[in-house]
Amino acid sequence: MTTTAPSYLSTVMTPGPQLLRLSLRLDAVVTGVNGLAYVALAKPLESLLGLDTAIGIPIGIFLTLYGVAVAIIGTRQSISTGATRVVIAGNAAWVVVSLAALVEGALELNLVGSIWAVMQAVTVGGFAALQYLGLRKAQ
Repeated sequence: MTTTAPSYLSTVMTPGPQLLRLSLRLDAVVTGVNGLAYVALAKPLESLLGLDTAIGIPIGIFLTLYGVAVAIIGTRQSISTGATRVVIAGNAAWVVVSLAALVEGALELNLVGSIWAVMQAVTVGGFAALQYLGLRKAQ
């Protein structure tokens, strides 16, 4: 007897509405938790990353609100194409701005902070790519 169970891997490997919904929800959770951490742990993160709290707290507030907005989009019965495009564009902009700020030294991050910024950019870029693929196949 053979049974098959749905898995997240099969969802990711099969682009379409399921991939779109999953990638939006994961983005919302990761972004929201990241934002809350920037706010709640501002002082320790300043020491760890070299990110000034005067910059980290506003970034955290933005990320928390952005995460909530992405969650709302990703949990609707019918996911809005326009709203998803805005999320994809926002994620792509985050990647570009993050890397530009890193190259320019605008945030004065230390080595750990620089590595964190690159990891964040790669993660956000991955979400944007999955969302784009899911949206394209869902239409």
